[in-house]
Amino acid sequence: MLAFVLGALAVFFVFGYFGLAIGWWTLAAGLLLAYLSIAAQFSALTTTVLFVVFAIAAAALNVPWLRRKIVTDRILAVYRQIVPDMSQTEKEAIDAGTVWWDADLFSGKPDWEKLLRIPQPRVSAEEQAFLAGPVEELCAMCDDWEITHERQDLAPQAWQYVKDKGFLGMIIPKQYGGLGFSAIAHSAVVQKLATRSSTAAISVMVPNSLGPAELLLHYGTDEQKNHYLPRLAKGLEIPCFALTSPEAGSDAASIPDSGVVCKGVWQGKEVLGMRVTWDKRYITLGPIATLVGLAFRLYDPEGLLGKEKDLGITCALVPTNTPGVNIGRRHLPLNAVFQNGPTSGKDVFMPIEWIVGGREYAGKGWMMLMSCLAAGRSISLPTSAVGGAKAAARFVGAYARVRSQFKTPIGRLEGVEEALGRIAAHCYMMDATRIMTAGAVDLGEKPAVISAIAKYHMTERGRQVVNDGMDIVGGKGICLGPSNWIGRGYQIAPVAITVEGANILTRTLIVFGQGAIRCHPYVLREMRAAKEMSGAEASREFDDAFTSHIGHVLRNAIRTFAYGLTRGSIAPAPSGAARETQHYYRHVGRLSAVFAFLADISMLAMGGALKRKEKISGRLGDVLSMMYLVSATLKRYEDEGRMREDLPLVRWSVRDALYRAQQAIEGVLSNFPIKALATLLRWLVFPTGKSLRPPLDSRNRECARILLEPGTARDRLTAGMYVPRGNDATGTLEAAFLATVACEPIDKKLREAQKRGLADPLSVLTPEERQQWQRKETLRKEVIKVDDFPPDFGRAELVLEQASQPAAKAAA
Repeated sequence: MLAFVLGALAVFFVFGYFGLAIGWWTLAAGLLLAYLSIAAQFSALTTTVLFVVFAIAAAALNVPWLRRKIVTDRILAVYRQIVPDMSQTEKEAIDAGTVWWDADLFSGKPDWEKLLRIPQPRVSAEEQAFLAGPVEELCAMCDDWEITHERQDLAPQAWQYVKDKGFLGMIIPKQYGGLGFSAIAHSAVVQKLATRSSTAAISVMVPNSLGPAELLLHYGTDEQKNHYLPRLAKGLEIPCFALTSPEAGSDAASIPDSGVVCKGVWQGKEVLGMRVTWDKRYITLGPIATLVGLAFRLYDPEGLLGKEKDLGITCALVPTNTPGVNIGRRHLPLNAVFQNGPTSGKDVFMPIEWIVGGREYAGKGWMMLMSCLAAGRSISLPTSAVGGAKAAARFVGAYARVRSQFKTPIGRLEGVEEALGRIAAHCYMMDATRIMTAGAVDLGEKPAVISAIAKYHMTERGRQVVNDGMDIVGGKGICLGPSNWIGRGYQIAPVAITVEGANILTRTLIVFGQGAIRCHPYVLREMRAAKEMSGAEASREFDDAFTSHIGHVLRNAIRTFAYGLTRGSIAPAPSGAARETQHYYRHVGRLSAVFAFLADISMLAMGGALKRKEKISGRLGDVLSMMYLVSATLKRYEDEGRMREDLPLVRWSVRDALYRAQQAIEGVLSNFPIKALATLLRWLVFPTGKSLRPPLDSRNRECARILLEPGTARDRLTAGMYVPRGNDATGTLEAAFLATVACEPIDKKLREAQKRGLADPLSVLTPEERQQWQRKETLRKEVIKVDDFPPDFGRAELVLEQASQPAAKAAA
């Protein structure tokens, strides 16, 4: 009996660990039963009865038509009753985009070899020339204080340059006059602009994200494409997209804006059209747009397009010179001065042909938006956050070396060093995520869940980076003025957190809520079999998905326990990966099994209520997100040739993310609603306790030093950003940083002279050293200078200047 029990346990764990098919389980069970009958010396009758029962059970489990009739068809009937129906907008959101590496992480057994085989995305020679030429030039034209304080907009010459050089048509193919850039090049352009001016970056990225051009490329008629795309590419049209309404923000699918299909007069002729009323806000480029992409719910009460009365959300292209269209007023989002404002219209008549894709696409707007958002959200906000992080890393590091207190560069004070190390490591992981996500888009993916992960975590880490930067820069950072290079970035950080899906809801509703259905290998198949299929087709599909799902849960449960016992040491790692990072792959493999198991148990235990348990679903989403960020970081380290100088950044950022994932799992278990089950789950997940630890202080110090020393590691970390060469605030800071490092031997000589009590310590310097030191001091004082203004902040001077303008014009 002991041998039988041990054999049964061995079969259970080994077969479950490797996920063997049910036929192997049946064979092993038969052999164990035969052994038991011989060893226990069962009677012939007992043996016969046991094997008859076994044969019936084996047939019921292994013969598909019999299994369906006895088991899975009955489960399907119950499943149909307990699973709620999805609305059309929910279905379209779930179906939008594609799954990619997120599906591997959801499987419990990520294929690392597959990930590392994906080539590193690179810009073409033409795209690189654009980055080195027009993008560099546009950055040089941007003075952030002039833009944000004096003009409240880009300078007219900058706007014209953006139009003339094709910045607004990066995603438009060359056949329509656009640049036809790859996603990685599009990302590189936005990143570089974001290191210089958020206004320039946003003004360029929005027309290349979700908007008229993207919608036209995928759904427009040939006539619409041929008319609008060349004009958008040349900057003859300024586009915006109007989705958000006062009553429908994050819940965009409930927009109250509406249109009615009717006949009306257009350009002297009676045509079939729509009379649309809308009230939108937060529309970027809206105040200066010439073409509005408009989302509204379309109704057809007279049946002019068919039998459906409520056609659903529809997207149309509306020229802003159409009678009744209101634009021009502006919002002021935290002193960010990119063009943003409301647009409205009441009973505006427009031809039915203005629907994107023509009348055939009436009511298909939500599907169009969700599909296009998956790709656009992968690039715009994650990339701009990375640009801001790179600028903060380079300039805050330089400032921390130039600025001294207690006769020490502040970057070498441990408190400052801690924040500086975080900045460097976050910057490395953020850029790795940007590159991998943009690369997925270039591979043809529209990664809906991954884009939400990238948007949420890049903007949140961007906020932490700028907060750490502001803490380091201190008083200089809080006093706005021409020499303040961090204040506006600090102010604008919440804007990225809020737009394209508020981060709170992105984390709690989308990352896991959408991922649990879209990325899971079997859940969506089960739901479709139950809700969208019938008869034999539904029976076969549900049977295959459900039985596979059971094996999936069992395999991940056993792997969870086995990996917990061994602390992940037996989890697979890619054979070709660097030896120094092999254990990180194994940790992610363990987390993947734990995550997949917990996701299934949570869905089983809470059912539809899990959708409302946003704190638990948010933590599960955090685990998935951390695994994706670690995957991107490890891939970057391999793609860039395993640069040893970058290893501290890899180690700190990966260890930090792994620890966060462990804490998220602990949060799920601590708050699991079924306490007895939570105790069992904790025993399976952490059989030897929680083994992951936060990053070491020594790693943090190594990361900080990268930002405090000029060299290839610092340049590689901030690669792709605009490094000014002029006399503006950041150009002066960069020059002061290099001068400070070069003068350290001279400073040491001066300190020794002071210790000896020399009346004039400068006398120990050669003329060349004195000149070098004086230049450094001049730059240092310019860097630590804080702006000040007249008591009225120059208002009187501005009034006089405005009053003199008419007289000057009259004299001219």
